[in-house]
Amino acid sequence: MNFKKIAVLTSEKSWFVPYAQKFVNNLNESNYNANLFLNHEEISNDFEIVFILSYFKVIENDFLRQHKHNIVIHESDLPIGRGWAPLFWQILEKKNKIPITLFEASEKADEGNIYIKDYIILEGHELNEEIRKKQAEKTIEMCLDFLNIYNNLMPIKQSGITSYYKKRTPKDSELDINKSIKEQFDLLRIVDNEEYPAFFEYNGYKYIVEIFKERSYKNNDNFKK
Repeated sequence: MNFKKIAVLTSEKSWFVPYAQKFVNNLNESNYNANLFLNHEEISNDFEIVFILSYFKVIENDFLRQHKHNIVIHESDLPIGRGWAPLFWQILEKKNKIPITLFEASEKADEGNIYIKDYIILEGHELNEEIRKKQAEKTIEMCLDFLNIYNNLMPIKQSGITSYYKKRTPKDSELDINKSIKEQFDLLRIVDNEEYPAFFEYNGYKYIVEIFKERSYKNNDNFKK
C-alpha cells in the first residue's frame, strides 16, 4: 500500500531529533511525502501514518483516531517491560540482546497491537551515544519494514505476563563509592554526561563524573599490557 502522507513526530529536546530528520529524508527519497513534527497538535488529519518516536507529551485518543496508523517503538518484549527507559533498565540487567517492538499506539501506554519484533544487539562496551545510535538505526529500520511489508502484516494483540519499568531520574545516575568501577560499568555506560551525569556524594560534597571512550585506545602501538 502506498501511503500519501507520513508524519514523523518527536520532541524538540529529544536525543532522536537528528535521526528523525534523517528518517524523513529517507522517506522522501523513497517517494513518500513525509514531514517532521515536534508537536502532535500541528499534524493535520490528512496524514495517514504518524510515527511517534521519542515523544514526551500526552497524546489524546481523539488525535489517534484521526489517522490510519499511529506507530510507536518500545525497547522491550511487550507486554513485558512496559513503562519508562526499558533499554537502559535492561542494560543494567546485564543484557546485550535487547528486544524491540513496533506496535500501534493506544489510549493506554504500551498496550497497542503488535506488528513487528526485533532485537538491538550490543557488544557490552558501548556508551550512551553509541547505544542511542544503535537504537535509532534499528528504530528507523523497523519503521521502513512496516511500510515495505505492510500488506503482509497482521496485528497481534498483546497477551501474557506484563511487567513495568519505573521512570528513571537523575538520582538513578548515582555511583556507590563502596563498589568498584567494574561493578558499576553498566551504569556508567548509560549515563548522559550533560543531561543526567554520573555522580557520587562524599563528605558532604557532590562530585560529577563524566565518561568518554578513547577511540584510538586499542590501536595505540605505544600501549603495553
